[in-house]
Amino acid sequence: MNQHQDPSEALASKAESAAGPLICAPEALFNKAAVSERLHRHIEAATSQKEQRKAIVNVLSEAMANGRSAIKDAFLASPLAAQQTTTSYSWLTDHVVSAVIETVKTHLHPLPNPTDAERLSVIAVGGYGRGEMAPFSDVDLLFLTPYKITPWAESVIESSLYILWDLKLKVGHASRTVKDCVRLAKEDFTIRTSLVEYRFLTGDEALAKSLGETLWKDLFRNTASEFIDAKLAERSERHRKQGGQRYVVEPNVKEGKGGLRDLQSLYWINKYIHRVQDASELVKFDVFTEDEFKTFRDAHNFLWAVRCHLHLIANRAVDQLTFDMQVAVAEAMGYKDKAGRRAVEVFMQDYFRHATRVGELTRIFLTAQEDARKKSAPMLERLFTRRRRAKPPYAIKQNRITIAQPKAFLSDKLNMLRLFEEALRTGTLIHPDAMRLIAANLHLIDQDMRDSKEANKIFLDLMLKHGNPERGLRRMNELGVLSAFVPEFEHIVAMMQFNMYHHYTVDEHIIQCISVLSSIEHGELKEDLPIASGILERGVNRRVLYVALLLHDIAKGRPEDHSILGAQMARKIAPRFGLNKKEYETVEWLIRYHLLMSDVAQKRDISEPRTVRGFANAVKSVERLDLLTVLTVCDIRGVGPDTWNNWKAVLIRNLYGATRDALENGLEDVNRESREAEAKRQLREALSGWDAKELRKEVGRHYGPYWQGLPPAAQVVFANLLKDLDDAEVAIDLMLDQDRDATRACFAMVDHPGLFSRVVGALALVGANIVDARTYTTKDGYATAVFWVQDADGAPYEEARLPRLRTMIQKTLKGEVVARDALKDRDKIKKRERAFKVPTNITFDNDGSEIYTIIEVDTRDRPGLLFDLTRTLAHNNVYIASAVIATYGEQVVDTFYVKDMVGLKFYSDSKRTALEKKLRDAIAQGFERATA
Repeated sequence: MNQHQDPSEALASKAESAAGPLICAPEALFNKAAVSERLHRHIEAATSQKEQRKAIVNVLSEAMANGRSAIKDAFLASPLAAQQTTTSYSWLTDHVVSAVIETVKTHLHPLPNPTDAERLSVIAVGGYGRGEMAPFSDVDLLFLTPYKITPWAESVIESSLYILWDLKLKVGHASRTVKDCVRLAKEDFTIRTSLVEYRFLTGDEALAKSLGETLWKDLFRNTASEFIDAKLAERSERHRKQGGQRYVVEPNVKEGKGGLRDLQSLYWINKYIHRVQDASELVKFDVFTEDEFKTFRDAHNFLWAVRCHLHLIANRAVDQLTFDMQVAVAEAMGYKDKAGRRAVEVFMQDYFRHATRVGELTRIFLTAQEDARKKSAPMLERLFTRRRRAKPPYAIKQNRITIAQPKAFLSDKLNMLRLFEEALRTGTLIHPDAMRLIAANLHLIDQDMRDSKEANKIFLDLMLKHGNPERGLRRMNELGVLSAFVPEFEHIVAMMQFNMYHHYTVDEHIIQCISVLSSIEHGELKEDLPIASGILERGVNRRVLYVALLLHDIAKGRPEDHSILGAQMARKIAPRFGLNKKEYETVEWLIRYHLLMSDVAQKRDISEPRTVRGFANAVKSVERLDLLTVLTVCDIRGVGPDTWNNWKAVLIRNLYGATRDALENGLEDVNRESREAEAKRQLREALSGWDAKELRKEVGRHYGPYWQGLPPAAQVVFANLLKDLDDAEVAIDLMLDQDRDATRACFAMVDHPGLFSRVVGALALVGANIVDARTYTTKDGYATAVFWVQDADGAPYEEARLPRLRTMIQKTLKGEVVARDALKDRDKIKKRERAFKVPTNITFDNDGSEIYTIIEVDTRDRPGLLFDLTRTLAHNNVYIASAVIATYGEQVVDTFYVKDMVGLKFYSDSKRTALEKKLRDAIAQGFERATA
């Protein structure tokens, strides 16, 4: 084809061949005859080249807008028709680009008698070259010339690019000769990759063909290994930047692990090696089986559908599935709420399942390439390397365990489990050939096998006898073996919990928990987890603990309480695993109450004797306390990498110590009097240098709750703050509490109403997150308040930031800054976090404390929430003795220990109802303000 040939001839077949059929009739996308007629008419009417360019832009802008609108409407009507959609965007772009080039050559820079040097070929490269485009994808163009670029070609390229930019297309471009392309592709793998997917658009077709032939002959044919190595290194680095694992809560559809780029990498490598033009050819070259290619195609289509919806919703190029986008894309793709689950959670479960399958395909392909490219090990290496041996019917291939005798393997269906045991025993990965055999024969795992004592023994041994079982369980899960053997597990595979607290899908969280347990058992976390490590060293029933962790969240995503339903399910599953009556009853109890210790430790005042007594009554024995403590630690650490911290460690440690003491020495020993006497003794010892009169004054000025509720170190600080305190003064002590990963802020001043709320407001203004607080009034009218605070990153305040913290607190307490007004602009919920729904629950408990009513507020977190709540309580003459704050991502549970204005609990139903209404109003008004 020469440069004057009608470009429609080159494009005519692309409607059906670039990557698949179009989503609507070609005429609806780009009516070439009508566009050509309008272009000709407007250009002829123009009196200058500037007006001609403007006319070209106007005509093509309208045509492109109409085409994009037609694609969008058709796609929204068929929201899973990704292949047709991406082909249509590419096809429309082909026509627009070609129309621009040909119009420029014909009208702006005509050349009646071109020489051989003035040939020009316009080529699509990269994703555009593949014929797949999202609504706002880049348009990558290569302007190819036979020799050094001529003035005419330079003019054509420059004019064309200006018009394309005026059309608001994001154009990436390069002008090169064939020799330039080969030379630069040798040096730069990004350029080489883009050329792997080159596609002729318009101009001189023979020149474009010569590029492909030269690339294959002079570069691609002999450099497959280095290209594969480069793509794998690039893939590893990309995954590292995206978080390193598949189940990140806001995945990148294009660049993330299991995303489109991983699929494209497989295609690039195969195109490089086999010169395939279509992904379906991967079956012909035995890269994938028919079933595996179907998986490839389904994942490819799903991920492209997600990416196209992302672009359309954002009205720009966006590839990150942020929380707000997850909700919008789920709705656009037609997902609906199901019993117990939001539409967005169902959508994200599908997303993660596809991402997992992409990972499986990648493993299969890479191992096949490794096998094809492997070289014999040098003789000395073969002589001196100790080879792992596998028992028949297994073999070690490429340092991976595989199945040497498939018939013998399949003759005993228990081998479906033994393979994983053998992999753990030999310390090898599982070869994709073995994975394929397993995946193709999952039907062998039937009810007879599930009921087999030997099968269940093998399964339990996988967790109990081969080091860390994490890898084996994850592979079993990815291949479908885990859910085939434990069908109740299927429901939670790749299930996402739509909140900011959980970092992993439910199945991955369970595997992470079991991995933590194994690490504790092997002494790897002694320093971080001394209590849990000590419990395991002393010995517990490991079968009970591992089974309880495996099943503790198995009922997630159902309408019922997952703890109650999970316990009921465990009562049926655990006996099948071979547990005796006592063991499976303990498993059932652990699952029923697996959140109890975490809730009590994080949402209640542990210094309250009744808190410890109530928890001890629920646990009943040291054996159960030990098991629940280890399970709780593993559960919290399995939520995500930064969820466990010193603060939670101290809370769990204190609750464990107090409860164990109560269980061993009797609940009657847990009382206020004994704690008060011990606290006073410790203070006298710490202040041994004080004058006896001053010491008697300090010991006698505080009520009982002060002695029971504060750690001795804080009581020493308050003694020094109160000594010689002027009535007009606000004494402040800010100090790092290293044990708790927080800054301890102590305040002493003359008591007055609403003091607690004003301190909360001051701390909110500097962005401090309060995690715990206590306030007490002395017998002589002073207030002593202590707050443990962290910065926005969940860390203590650095020394350099403490002066500003102190200044802001002083200004607010003196009334120089009004917290309510100053917080208005800061009390905002980020846009990407507004899609989370957290229902508000408020409870009043008069039994959990001997002298206080406990008000628990469970609601949506935001920067000014605690201030709004404490201000509302203060305005209603509620005295706040202490506050415990537990945050779970976007959800917060604020617990207040309170009395009424005459020092009594809130016994009156009418008072509680009225107070609850005012708290709910404050929450609703604040939320409305924070999302405005």
